[in-house]
Amino acid sequence: MVTDSLLILGAYLLGSISSAIIVCRVMGLPDPRSQGSNNPGATNVLRIGGKKAAAITLLGDSLKGLLPMLAAHLLEASVPILALTGIAAFSGHLYPVFFGFKGGKGVATALGVQFGLHWGIGLAVALVWLLVAKLVNISSLSALGSMALAPLIVWVIWPETELVVMQVVISLILFWRHRSNIQNLLQGSEESISNQDNSEK
Repeated sequence: MVTDSLLILGAYLLGSISSAIIVCRVMGLPDPRSQGSNNPGATNVLRIGGKKAAAITLLGDSLKGLLPMLAAHLLEASVPILALTGIAAFSGHLYPVFFGFKGGKGVATALGVQFGLHWGIGLAVALVWLLVAKLVNISSLSALGSMALAPLIVWVIWPETELVVMQVVISLILFWRHRSNIQNLLQGSEESISNQDNSEK
């Protein structure tokens, strides 16, 4: 019980370390919370700092989801604890205790959780993201499409009720965090991936 509690708490605290803010501080870039979309995530770091800073941020955010899940597997945690660990890591990124509970939108961390849960789940979600990105060239729509299908992917590969519920919770929160992007998509004003990339050239 103590180990389970420490695992969940550790997942939240690790999730609370903002890769975007730290990368921008180290690289002498503006605070991502005050520039671009004001979102401390890899896409906004790409916008304000370029590909290298964005790639480091993306890796850091993904590891925040991946490492707690791998630790849970190593500790042979039960399925309910696996689910709670994933939600804790994801919640830490969105509501980080170290940064005033104002975090990112959670796509990379969610993907890290999925890879950590089962490599097949993470790979399937990532492939959906890549396919949608190839078709529509819009990062937010790729994220929404892949996370909309993620609960089904979890159910097919590892059909445990707690894990499916975990993914439903993550997907719903992620959609809520993307509500401004959804509004832009409906209005036809959402920025494309190529435009975000070109803004740094």
